[in-house]
Amino acid sequence: MTLTRSQLGETPKRTQRPPGYVETPTRRSTRGLKSTTAKSTDASNNTPEPSQNPQSASKETIVNGHVSPRKSRGCPPKTGKADHKIDMTGQFEFGGPVGVTAIMAGFPILMWYMWIGATYYEGKIPWPKRDESWLHFILLLGNLVYDGAFPTLKAWVIYWAFIVFETVCYLYLPGIYVKGKPLEWEGGERLDYYCSGVWSFPATIVVAALLHVTGLFKLYTIIDEFGPLMSVAIISGFLVSIIAYISALYRGADHRMTGHHVYDFFMGAELNPRMFGLLDLKMLSEVRIPWYMLFLVTCGAAARQYEQNGYIPGEVWFMLMAHFLYANACSKAEELITTTWDMYHEKWGFMLIFWNMAGVPLSYCHASIYLANRAPSVYQWNPIALSILYILYIFVYWVWDTCNSQKNRFRQEERGTLLLRKTFPQLPWLTVKNPKTIKTKTGDSILVDGWYKRRYGPAWEEYERQVPYWFIPAERPDVTATVGYARICSKAIEPRHFLAVRFAQNASLDLVIVIAHHP
Repeated sequence: MTLTRSQLGETPKRTQRPPGYVETPTRRSTRGLKSTTAKSTDASNNTPEPSQNPQSASKETIVNGHVSPRKSRGCPPKTGKADHKIDMTGQFEFGGPVGVTAIMAGFPILMWYMWIGATYYEGKIPWPKRDESWLHFILLLGNLVYDGAFPTLKAWVIYWAFIVFETVCYLYLPGIYVKGKPLEWEGGERLDYYCSGVWSFPATIVVAALLHVTGLFKLYTIIDEFGPLMSVAIISGFLVSIIAYISALYRGADHRMTGHHVYDFFMGAELNPRMFGLLDLKMLSEVRIPWYMLFLVTCGAAARQYEQNGYIPGEVWFMLMAHFLYANACSKAEELITTTWDMYHEKWGFMLIFWNMAGVPLSYCHASIYLANRAPSVYQWNPIALSILYILYIFVYWVWDTCNSQKNRFRQEERGTLLLRKTFPQLPWLTVKNPKTIKTKTGDSILVDGWYKRRYGPAWEEYERQVPYWFIPAERPDVTATVGYARICSKAIEPRHFLAVRFAQNASLDLVIVIAHHP
């Protein structure tokens, strides 16, 4: 892909004229106009007359070698900023068009494969038997998906009834309005976001409990219909992604486009998708669809265990607690989501749509699916180990919750939009008073508890100097594996810079906290 200098904003400097030179007034130079058009020689001779409206410029724009017929927005403000409709970076994520094609094809296959393993292979990796051919094995997997995960009408009704219910809760339950980050291409305008998650989540729990108790919809139906529900979610993710992409192009709402349709479909076309000025689709799908659905799947597993055994085992209670705490945290602090990367940068495309509608809720739940239809004796832990796991999880949850709160409240304080709410649970140390910061050349500030090296460059080195330790959970005290993980996080670290502390271990648990020191 070749980008012209005009696309990159690197137009040549104005030629120096000798004293007394007067330019012929028959044509007006267009070098001051912001243009993303790779003009031909003939086109360059058709610049508008001084008396013409600059908005009558050509409507044909060439983006990364692709012609995109859309209306010109005329002479831009004299800020030198690039057209927000075009991705000017020239960079691709996820391996570009080829990579995202593989991801879009692989996600559904992986989800069905994981479901087959959890349902038919006792939680193990599905693999051909010693005397089984690969062709027979693949056909077997296909038959299992067809027989156990066919998208039935019942599954369609359950899935979309849930989404409609959450949409109604989002729109009509009590909530607050908060401002998003400034949109540079809109002159610094900040969108209003409605946040009602603090009421939507308990409403979801109450309605689900009533449906279960009255027998109108037993929660373990989610377990019985999990295969069909997963297929419906997969198909729905693709359908919504296609509609979102076509709609954005038709309405001219595209943003940071590369001109490669497969890649743009995956990353998305529209940044701030809204229906009727009320329903923000990213806010709806960011919390309610994935995390409430995941919690309800685990509720279904608990209901099935109670139905079969007359009680809910501690291992199932643990999964229920974990999924409740996460969904509740996202709901009680929903106003903090408006300034996250997903909201202000990522577009409404396959990546966000599919993962929120299908990938997150119906692939993060396989521990619950495994527990649902098995006797407690199959998965029972040592009570002491299980108690330690509860304590560790609650501690890690506290660190995670307060860390995110500190970071986001720090940003809100900077912008003068800090809003303190009495939601459940209120944990100690949610706000850092008089925080220490590092000023960067970009004009931003780094809270010494985090941010990213690539964005802040040399300022990160100062951060590493002030905060020389990492807190890295590891599966086992294998220094080689841990070094590989740390290398992904930042840079290579020698084994001597690690201190591994084993907290608990038995046949099923091997939890290690690794403290890594910057060399």
